[in-house]
Amino acid sequence: MSENDAGASPTSTAEEDADSSSPKIPISWPTDGFLTREWIDDLTAAFDWSSRNLHPTELPSVLPFDVLQRLVLTASNILHREPNCLQIDPPSADGGAAVGGSIVVVGDVHGQLHDVLFLLRDSGYPSEDRIFVFNGDYVDRGAWGLETFLLLLAWKVFLPHRVFLLRGNHESKYCTSVYGFEKEVMTKYGNQGPHVYRKCLRCFEGLPLASIIANCVYTAHGGLFRSVSVVPSKRSKGKKGRKIKSSIDTCSLRLGSLEELSRARRNVLDPPWEGPNLIPGDVLWSDPSSTMGLSLNVERGIGLLWGPDCTENFLSKYHLKVIIRSHEGPDARDKRQFLKGIQDGYTIDHEVESGQLITLFSAPDYPQFQATEDRYNNRGAYIVLHPPDFATPEFHVFEAIKPRPQVNPYYDFEVAIDSDEELDLDSMDHSSAASV
Repeated sequence: MSENDAGASPTSTAEEDADSSSPKIPISWPTDGFLTREWIDDLTAAFDWSSRNLHPTELPSVLPFDVLQRLVLTASNILHREPNCLQIDPPSADGGAAVGGSIVVVGDVHGQLHDVLFLLRDSGYPSEDRIFVFNGDYVDRGAWGLETFLLLLAWKVFLPHRVFLLRGNHESKYCTSVYGFEKEVMTKYGNQGPHVYRKCLRCFEGLPLASIIANCVYTAHGGLFRSVSVVPSKRSKGKKGRKIKSSIDTCSLRLGSLEELSRARRNVLDPPWEGPNLIPGDVLWSDPSSTMGLSLNVERGIGLLWGPDCTENFLSKYHLKVIIRSHEGPDARDKRQFLKGIQDGYTIDHEVESGQLITLFSAPDYPQFQATEDRYNNRGAYIVLHPPDFATPEFHVFEAIKPRPQVNPYYDFEVAIDSDEELDLDSMDHSSAASV
């Protein structure tokens, strides 16, 4: 295992952008309906320029509503056809043997557009021989969640078999209503904002939950999950047509299987913390622990805590070498003193006989808006997996792009709960997105 570019300090191009002419705007949808690399480059330049030179309410002059709608719908159709757990094979240009390319894994980015643009340049853009796996939390807290999410959707549409977007816990109705994304969309698209927001929620529902990379690396936003034993109750006599209710065996927690993960219903606005469909909530909200065994994640109110023994059991059962999860930034780790901090964008939380568990966080100087002068000032990181076995993570650590363009937050960051703790679970919506 190696660490490359540790502490790399990217320089902002804000001065250059301010002096350059505006990019090709407005962005229009290709006449043939097929995205190209040039189209994505134009979209990237337009988002970067507009973030520095235009008021947020002017975004529709850059990306008109009808173009946004086509992009989100096209991406959503692709995402909803993918399985809960993606099987990602090593890069191959012709469908045959691997061609020696790499696989890049990215953690939380939280609407920090300029850091995402740096990461893409630094790692090398997605291509036929470079696969990207994004591990969720594209929106909220940062001021450019919409642009970040749309740009990644464009890459997905352009290279659907080389770019994979997993769901994070913030890709939900509840989190986006608390941590800024909903207000961001309404601010940027005005009267059309509610329609844009519903389209995004529908797209969130289609994001896969996990991936297996090269048969040796499991990735998911939160991590592991429980086995859900559904016990059918007896049908009430004399009431024809009554649905059979089911109850969950919560007396004993045990690790779930990939087969159970594949059967889970992921198309819910807010993954439930109770009932028969617990696996999505576990995958998105769970955290590792230094204590052996499985337990309920009482601090968050949803998901699990799992120990090194569970990591070992999961790796050995499926002949895997590495688990890569995200979900915890420096604010979260500050409250969990029994685990390492995440100031360098990653930690190795469990080292066991079969392999290791890694937490990966790709949003440097997070969160963008902080209530104290003493900022976390963490670095971000991404992982590159190389052939032939793709089982030895190579860490690339980087600093935040500064200065960031001046912009107002879209949520009350001084009162919003850090680390998604003490959630108002009763206000969550566990249904599918309604008419979009």
